[in-house]
Amino acid sequence: MTDQHTRTDDVIRALRAPSSTTRLRAALAAGTDPEPRCIAVLIERCGVEPDFYVRDMLTWALTRHDVDTVLPAVTAELTSPNPQARSQALHTISKLGDPESWTPTVEALMTDPDDEVARTAWRVAAALAPATEVRAVAAILTSQFGRGGPDVHRSLSRAFAEIGDAALPAVRQSQTSSDPVVRGHAVATEALMRDPESSFAFDIDAA
Repeated sequence: MTDQHTRTDDVIRALRAPSSTTRLRAALAAGTDPEPRCIAVLIERCGVEPDFYVRDMLTWALTRHDVDTVLPAVTAELTSPNPQARSQALHTISKLGDPESWTPTVEALMTDPDDEVARTAWRVAAALAPATEVRAVAAILTSQFGRGGPDVHRSLSRAFAEIGDAALPAVRQSQTSSDPVVRGHAVATEALMRDPESSFAFDIDAA
C-alpha cells in the first residue's frame, strides 16, 4: 500500500513536470494503473496542458478510471470559465461514450462563443444525443451555419453528416435563408451528408 501511494505521488508530480515527454509518460502511467487519487489532477491538467498529445493521453487516462467517478468530475468542468477546460471535458465525455452524459449543459455548449468548445460540442451531440433529442439538436446546429472559418464550417457539416437523415429537414430549411453564406453552407452540408467520403466544398466568397 505504501509503495502504491508513493507511485501515485510520483505520477501526480510528473503530470506537472516542465517536460512534455515526462508529462506524457505520467499520463500513460496514470491510465495503465488507474488510481482514484489521480482523477482530480488529470482533470486539472486537461484545462492547462499545452501539448495536444499529452492532452489526448490525459483523456485516455481518465477513460481508464471508474466512469461513475470520472463522469461527474468531468461534467463539472463544462461550466469552467476556461475554454480549454470546457473543450477537453467535452472531448473526454465523448470518449467515455456514456449516454447518461448527455445533459442540458452539453447541449448549451453547441453555441459556446469559443469555436473550439462549440466544435467539440457538435461532435458530442452527433455521437451521444438521444434519438428523442435529434431534431432539437439539428435545429440548434442550423443556427451555427456560416459561423467561423473553413475548419469550423467543415466541423459543423460533419456533425450533420454523422447525425444523418434525421437532420436533413433542418438543413434544407436553412437552404432558404436570406443569408447567402448560410444558404451556401447548408447546400454544402447536404452534399456532404449524401456522400460523407467526399471533400467538403463551400466557397464563402462565392456565397
